[in-house]
Amino acid sequence: MSRKSDHIDDERLAAYLRPIVAQFGCDLEAADVTPAGKRRLLRVLVDRDGGISLDDVADVTRAISKALDVDEYVMGSTAYTLEVSSPGVDRPLTLPRHWRRNVSRLVAVSLLDGTKVKGRIMAAAEESAELDVTDTAGEVRINFADVEKAKIQIEFNRPAGAGEMAAEDGMEED
Repeated sequence: MSRKSDHIDDERLAAYLRPIVAQFGCDLEAADVTPAGKRRLLRVLVDRDGGISLDDVADVTRAISKALDVDEYVMGSTAYTLEVSSPGVDRPLTLPRHWRRNVSRLVAVSLLDGTKVKGRIMAAAEESAELDVTDTAGEVRINFADVEKAKIQIEFNRPAGAGEMAAEDGMEED
């Protein structure tokens, strides 16, 4: 039986880490603690518009480590290893900022009605994204409320200029 001080509440942990990560202009994408032998692994995922560099990850790691060293109550008394990284391309797109950060990338989308769409993200706003779907009539608007699952597709031969498109602050309504 573990002591109460060693139980980690994921929501409390995220609330604790979010302002630390925000100091560096980053968003906390995920934070979880998993057993790793006699220790635990605290895995923290951070990202921001324009991407995150290794130097950014190092800065965030130092700040989180320093804060956790000062406030032992957050992680309890059991030893842990801190791992800070950015989300990989296999992370599902679940928030508008995920779509915005992946403009120009190819995405596979499963909609709640069972429809599957594959296309390049042309623009992203708060409630929807525009995809260029080459095997149909061109551009398709995807409302985030209708999305069951969306994942970026790995492209080994990405078209030239594909990284030059930008997210829009707001898209025109139909």
